[in-house]
Amino acid sequence: MKINPKVGIDQLVFGMKQKDVEKIYGKPDKQFKDEDQNIIYLYNDKKWRLTFYEDEEFRFGYIISSNPELGLFDQKIINLPINKIEELLKTKNFKPLEVESFDSVDNYFNESNWMIFQVEYGQVIRFELGAVFNEKADEFDWKFKA
Repeated sequence: MKINPKVGIDQLVFGMKQKDVEKIYGKPDKQFKDEDQNIIYLYNDKKWRLTFYEDEEFRFGYIISSNPELGLFDQKIINLPINKIEELLKTKNFKPLEVESFDSVDNYFNESNWMIFQVEYGQVIRFELGAVFNEKADEFDWKFKA
């Protein structure tokens, strides 16, 4: 399950509408609205939480996943020590990750690719990927072209 920074994961591409996602993956196991009225899809078998932004015509813009098959540059990342992720990103000329701590969990963040590696006990337990902004930084750079 390939992570494509700035684009999406697997066949999910930022900017898709719900019907586009359902055409590929079927109906979600659960659907609800969050406090911002965004639509959230949960796919249990994929371990995905997808967010469709209300203020962006319900385009797919964010994913949270703990799927053990997630791969970044051909390296599976769930349960991988964070220092291995940092080494991998360094070889690809990514900026160093910013770290924010919450109790026993640390979030390692790469803003330019909007990636968060959630780490507990030194290992990645969850991954988040969001759509990025265009050069103007005032609108999303949607990759899906309907």
